[in-house]
This record gives sequence, structure tokens and C-alpha cells, in this order.
Amino acid sequence: MSMNTVLLAFGPKDEQRTDELLDTATSIVDPDGTVVLLHAFGRERYDEISTKLNIDDDSEITPDDVARRTRPVREMADRLDRVGVDYVVRGALGEASDTILRESKTEDADLVVVGGRSRSATGKALFGSTAQKVLFEADCPVTFVKEQSEATKKAAAPA
Repeated sequence: MSMNTVLLAFGPKDEQRTDELLDTATSIVDPDGTVVLLHAFGRERYDEISTKLNIDDDSEITPDDVARRTRPVREMADRLDRVGVDYVVRGALGEASDTILRESKTEDADLVVVGGRSRSATGKALFGSTAQKVLFEADCPVTFVKEQSEATKKAAAPA
């Protein structure tokens, strides 16, 4: 199956797993394909970032512009540049799962990559509500990247 457009969706809870998300997206996307870096913002987080970036409420700055200026996006874009993978940056406001589903259609994504974590030790929920909704409702395949525990990260680190 051709993976020409891979939508890598992330938000503030994914900042610790950007390496895993990028590794997954770059290993799947076709050599001449594109990774869409989608930063999904809730209104409160968007306003917080806009304030830190001194963006006036009346400016014509778009969510895409705000996403490009965030540290996680800049770091991921730098890494994609280094490995020679084409990408575009998208920012979107709204509830994360709805935003991801909408953008996956808009971008005509062949695959969506989302992150998440186990919700409880008792296993009452395997995926977070955002990841779960995307997994069940996306029109394309979805790859779920589970957050690694600190023990797993230490075990995988070179000595």
C-alpha cells in the first residue's frame, strides 16, 4: 500500500514522544511522499502560545503560522530536513480528535500517526479518548504510537 501522505498528529501531551512519532512516520512514508505535521490546538493552548509569541488578536496570523513557530514543530521540521523527507506544517483549532479527522480528509491522508498512553494500571482503557476516536472513525489506516515508560527508555538507551 502506498503511503504518499502521512499525517502525523500531535499536541502538548506528545512532546515527550516526538522522536517515536517521527521515526514511525518517516519509516512509513513513501520516499517521494509527504509528512503532514499537524499541531492540534485547544483554544486555551492556542491563546497561551499566541501570547508567548506576542501575536496580536487582530493579526492575520493563522494556526499554521502559530504551529510553525512552536518549538516541537521546529525541532521535527529540522529533523525531517536532515533526513530529506518532504513535509508541510498545519495548525488547527478545536477538539483534537475532530481536528485530526477533519485534517486527515482535507490532506487526503493515506495514513494517520497518533500517539497515546495507557490510561490506567487496571487496563480499563487502552487508548486515550482522542486516539480511540481517531482509530475508530478515520477514513484511512491509523498507526498508534504508545508512550514508552521510563524503564523502557532506559533499557533501550545505549550504555
